[in-house]
Amino acid sequence: MTQKILIVGGVGGGATVAAQIRRKNKDATIIIFDKDEYIAFSNCGMPYYLGNTVKDREQILYPKEEFAVKYGVQVRTKAEVTAIHREQKAITYLTESKQYTETYDQLILSPGATAVMPPIPGMDQTRTFSLHTIADMDEIAAYIEEQHPKSAAIVGGGFIGLEMLENLHAKELNCTLIDRSDQVMNPLDQDMAEMVHEYINEKQVHLLLNNGLKEFSNEGKTLHVASGKTVAADMTIMAVGIQPNVQLAQEAGLSIGKTGAIIVNEYMQTDDPAIYALGDAVETTDWITGEPRNIALAWPAHRQAFIIASHLHGQPIPYQGTIGSSILRLFEMTIGATGANRIELEAKGIPYKEAKIETLSNANYFPSTAKLWIKILFDAHNGRIYGGQAVGYAGADKRLAILSTAIKGRMTVFDLPELELAYAPPYSSPKDPVNILGYKAASMLAN
Repeated sequence: MTQKILIVGGVGGGATVAAQIRRKNKDATIIIFDKDEYIAFSNCGMPYYLGNTVKDREQILYPKEEFAVKYGVQVRTKAEVTAIHREQKAITYLTESKQYTETYDQLILSPGATAVMPPIPGMDQTRTFSLHTIADMDEIAAYIEEQHPKSAAIVGGGFIGLEMLENLHAKELNCTLIDRSDQVMNPLDQDMAEMVHEYINEKQVHLLLNNGLKEFSNEGKTLHVASGKTVAADMTIMAVGIQPNVQLAQEAGLSIGKTGAIIVNEYMQTDDPAIYALGDAVETTDWITGEPRNIALAWPAHRQAFIIASHLHGQPIPYQGTIGSSILRLFEMTIGATGANRIELEAKGIPYKEAKIETLSNANYFPSTAKLWIKILFDAHNGRIYGGQAVGYAGADKRLAILSTAIKGRMTVFDLPELELAYAPPYSSPKDPVNILGYKAASMLAN
């Protein structure tokens, strides 16, 4: 009998799992439901469209008609799934005009997350924005085009906050970055974040740390922060985080974990073996600490899609957890982290040491050489690598990729000097910075 598979939500989770299932199963009936208009687009490309690095809006969209034909799936947009009836193996969904019911053999939940928009007193929603959907992006683009703002406040120093800082700065807006913590980019340790702070200040961006936003005044154009300072801004980007969309699963009686996301097993099944879940809304296991973790990144969602498609096809391949490798560009600087940082290791009570070097990306006489900082955190006894961080103006992405591979390979600091990494003056040095970092870390355990 032909399988009937319903998928709730698109983008990196839902659209990817649909494509993966079709590659393995040519006969299944696959139906995707999404309450919005688009089921496949690049979230990560949106800031760069707003900054005009990506010129054409269509470049970050995958037309639903084209997707439906290519993968042989039914796509139902502007169709909000409102209930799961587990005993009947059916869902209820609403369109603009009517309520419908659809049965399933297997159900896959990819509801994603919602940008947090805290209820700040005095907020004017006509000039205050989040960025998580295409509709959000279009709203920001229209405001910039029509209102010609001269200044912007970005509240939150994470991925979206820093990417929007770069792209609004590129539009020649006078920018202020506000964060309630003492650093930007929480995956970084404080000492690595300090390089980012210095660079932001060099770019003549106003950086306000340890300063939560308290209220707005002047029709939302004046921001009041915890220190008593005020910030004038024609527009504000709220980038304070996202919240997993779990209401549908919760109302169906599926378990929600302590991270606030849907609990799944190693095959991405919920409590109900006929219901799978993936992406921003699920709780998985941290590769290093073994703690529950909710990770809103593209790689985990794509890997989880493969896990689900394989399991449905009778090929059980367990999801082994995540190390949370992440990277972003901030002007000319690259910032990346993988694995555990100080805070995570100390919270778990894991004894560790750390080694850091300031070096150059490649041969010091070559014109393209640039500053690079690399750091690793490792087991204080056997040297197993727990985490890595890289900040720099060239070559940081390559070194971060090496360190994330080393972590997944359960390598130790004693293995890093043994890595035979390709060398030519435009790319590295005879001893790559990763080799040098390994020598330094190994010497710390030899004493």
